[in-house]
Amino acid sequence: MAIRFDGKVAIVTGAGGGLGREHALALAARGAKVVVNDLGAARDGSGGSSAAAEAVVAEIIAAGGEAMANGASVTDPVAVQAMVDAAIAKWGAVDILINNAGILRDKSFAKMTLEDFRFVVDVHLMGAVNCTKAVWDGMRERNYGRIVMTTSSSGLYGNFGQANYGAAKMALVGLMQTLSIEGAKNNIKVNCLAPTAHTRMTEDLGAALPLEALGPELVSPGLLYLVSEEAPTRVILGAGAGGFERAYVTITQGDFAVGPDALEQVAARFDAISDRTGEIVPEMGGAQGMIELTKAQKHHS
Repeated sequence: MAIRFDGKVAIVTGAGGGLGREHALALAARGAKVVVNDLGAARDGSGGSSAAAEAVVAEIIAAGGEAMANGASVTDPVAVQAMVDAAIAKWGAVDILINNAGILRDKSFAKMTLEDFRFVVDVHLMGAVNCTKAVWDGMRERNYGRIVMTTSSSGLYGNFGQANYGAAKMALVGLMQTLSIEGAKNNIKVNCLAPTAHTRMTEDLGAALPLEALGPELVSPGLLYLVSEEAPTRVILGAGAGGFERAYVTITQGDFAVGPDALEQVAARFDAISDRTGEIVPEMGGAQGMIELTKAQKHHS
């Protein structure tokens, strides 16, 4: 049976182009009313124009859908709250939030200024926090919400020249882990999408990627599943070129070392500590402590 979003209201940030545009068009095509948010800034976050968001809204309306443009910067919590209020005033609620807005200021860490580090974290991490905070109480009151954070392989696994971007993107995984726990009792499902796509953000990679195979529209089906009524929660979904994968944060069973030579034991047993046999995906952070205490109890019993 086809997955539909009739009657649902979605906010997509950074939706004036690239992935965000495809997400917005795909949601609208399946019945959602969409707030197309885009500051219209350059790739490094400078400047701003509402033209990009308005063009996407025009596309949606021309196709028979419903949409409204919004030019708020996700770094401005007052403007973000006003965006959410406008959506609620027009359509009654916000059911879906896709935190997609982002910028790049790539440089090796040695050459990167603290301002460039701070601003990238502010847009990606605090931008998602601002938007999520603005919709959270309404979702809790109505016992329904679907939220996606846009993470990245650069955060999950690292990438040269992207210390700022990678730090922000991995921080979003931590945010998702906790919000998925806190939102569970109110049917708020929170997930992460790690996309691979050729957009304005990746144009400098050029010949390093088979760009014709990496259309952003190939990512959106995974995104739509993560915000559907039957969505999972606490998922990190990789998507690109029509491929979909799951990433996990795991912990090994490890080994035990105490005493005056504990350091030397750790060094000698590092292969055993690293052995992935029996590794788990913890339900929450306390699982690490339980694994450690279990080893201690076995040692002392």
